[in-house]
Parts: sequence; C-alpha cells; structure tokens
Amino acid sequence: MLPLFVTWNTVRSSGELRLRGCIGTFTAQPIQEGLKEFALTSALRDSRFAAITRREVPKLSCSVSLLTNFEKVTNVMDWEIGVHGVWIEFQDTYGHRRTATYLPEIAAEQGWSKIETLDSLLRKGGYTGRITDAVRYAIKVTRYRSEKASLSYPEYLKLHSEA
Repeated sequence: MLPLFVTWNTVRSSGELRLRGCIGTFTAQPIQEGLKEFALTSALRDSRFAAITRREVPKLSCSVSLLTNFEKVTNVMDWEIGVHGVWIEFQDTYGHRRTATYLPEIAAEQGWSKIETLDSLLRKGGYTGRITDAVRYAIKVTRYRSEKASLSYPEYLKLHSEA
C-alpha cells in the first residue's frame, strides 16, 4: 500500500511530452486498486482538461509515481530539485487551509529554482495575495520521493501482443 499519482501525457511528434492529466492521493492505497481508480480519474476528471477521448489514446503515455519517504521539514528550502517532491500546506488570505504538490521531476522539467517552485505551488494551491519571504517561510513543507514508471501506447500494444 502506497500513495500514488497517475499522469497522462500527450507524446508530440518531436517526442516532447505535454501534460494531459495528473491526479493522485497521499493516502496509501492497495496498488492495483489505486492504479485502476486514479488512471481513470486522472484521464477523465482532471478539471484542467477535457476528458481524454478514445481518439487520443494512440498518442498518450501513462506514468505511475509511487510516493515514499515522506518527511516534514522545518526549513522550506530543505529539499532537492529533481530528487524530492514537495507538498505544501498554507493558509490563504482568508485563513482557509490550502495544499498543493509537485512530483519530484516537475521543478527540474520546468527549470525552476526552489523559490520559483514554492511560488508556483502557492498559486496552484489558490494563493492570490502578494508572495513575500514571510509568506514563503510560513508554508509547511513535506518532502517525499517517488518511484516512477511510464508506458506509451505503442509500448503497451507490444507488451499486450506478447502476453
């Protein structure tokens, strides 16, 4: 049983990946059931995108990230880009609890610094105020690691035909 995230990407002709959906949970799941639930949820219910259609499937790649080694840190900068995922918790300008996360690879893929990553997480989590050092250092940060596996649709077809 592990927390997990499922990510769908469109594979462009150049090989570049474009996010198409990503949803998961920090609650430990039986892996088989979690994969089934979050593969569907991230494909069909990520509010940032329309549901994935059958026509898109040949151009998709699916990744599964199993999350491990959760550690609350006292310094918001105590994590490594490309190594740790970052899960933040903060209060918005109305005093409501908000959370946001990026998987370990996101900051590196975007070329972000730690500050840029934290600022992006604040915006992702719904913070609309001015971001200052005081805001950043009031964030509660949990870092984690992940084991990631990916499979494109052509790779899936090849495996399926060999089975």
